[in-house]
Amino acid sequence: MKKENSIADVNHLVVFNKKSIRRILHDNAWCFSITDVVEALTDSSNPRRYWSDLKSQLHDKEGFFELYGKIVQLKLKSSDGKKYETDCANTETLFRIIQSIPSPKAEPFKRWLAKVGYERVQEIEDPELASKRAKAIYKAKGYDDAWIEKRMRAIAIREELTDEWKNRGVKEDREYAILTAEISKAAFGMTPSEYKDFKGLKRENLRDHMNDLELIFSMLGEAATTEITRNKDVLGFDQSKDCAQEGGAVAGNARKELEQKTGKQISTKGNYLPEKVEAKKLKGK
Repeated sequence: MKKENSIADVNHLVVFNKKSIRRILHDNAWCFSITDVVEALTDSSNPRRYWSDLKSQLHDKEGFFELYGKIVQLKLKSSDGKKYETDCANTETLFRIIQSIPSPKAEPFKRWLAKVGYERVQEIEDPELASKRAKAIYKAKGYDDAWIEKRMRAIAIREELTDEWKNRGVKEDREYAILTAEISKAAFGMTPSEYKDFKGLKRENLRDHMNDLELIFSMLGEAATTEITRNKDVLGFDQSKDCAQEGGAVAGNARKELEQKTGKQISTKGNYLPEKVEAKKLKGK
């Protein structure tokens, strides 16, 4: 069984017939949780056991000898919020597996899978599509255009920073998380996990619940870190950590100065989206 040690930390949920299926970007293609697919197609009470039996059948009885080479174990977030190594497969391999699952949902699932599996190919050919999809999702959730533009810019700045870290030998997942925490602590006086506690969030995305100024100072901290990292031409985690602290401090100092001028705290416990939606409701009454 092939195990992947370095993967892109881009987790997504997609839904088929009200069943959530986890997927993750791997080698520029979507890989899907096989147990999630099994559950969606069979309604099995124990999809893990079902998949274990099916895997043996495919290998031993149906001659699918390349199965173990085509399946990858990738870390996906579970219902407890932690990441576990999970059997995943790309669209092509899933089509082969689905053929051995007797289910009336198989054909509509194949059509659905072809669509969602092809999204990444389209986005690689035309990156603007990914941006358009993200904007449409935020719009559907009730965010206004001005906030969406800031959020999209924040995503672009974040990607630029992580690309810089990757090119300088920083390992993904854990080291990215540590460096991000250093920037956040210097910028806001809180790590991302502490910030989520401050806002009363659990599994929600922190930045999706930030107001305009919180987003702006987040962007400043990460953009400054990218610029400092390049100017110092650092290598590795330790040197990148120093740059993260310095970049976060740039945003932190600017935040403190604005707070002193206005007498207001930048970080708020409020959830940006519900506040906006509720304000619109009240305005309409």
